[in-house]
Amino acid sequence: MSLQAYTAAATRAETPRDLEYRLFGQVTRALVHAASVDATDIATRIDALDWNRRLWSVLANDCSDPGNVLGQSMRAQIISLSLFVNRHSSAVMRGEESFQDLIDINRMMMQGLSGSQQAA
Repeated sequence: MSLQAYTAAATRAETPRDLEYRLFGQVTRALVHAASVDATDIATRIDALDWNRRLWSVLANDCSDPGNVLGQSMRAQIISLSLFVNRHSSAVMRGEESFQDLIDINRMMMQGLSGSQQAA
């Protein structure tokens, strides 16, 4: 089975919530790894932080769409978290903060996505 066929089959079987959960898991693992490498491994640290920022930027952009089905309060909270992630990521790169808050936020999002799956 080719990689394309496998990817197509996986995409059809995943719900959007499953996809979000899986993506948060991948990004969070990258953050955990980046937190464990030597501070001189700038490339690994920047790649993980950038991937996380891009994920949160996409979420914030989606939440700013008036057609988004989430409630206004939830959308505002996600946008606020996105802004925090952006600021905190810069502080991590400057050595002023650790990765842990970013990891914790992503894990909380994963718990929420997981809990919503069970409720559905």
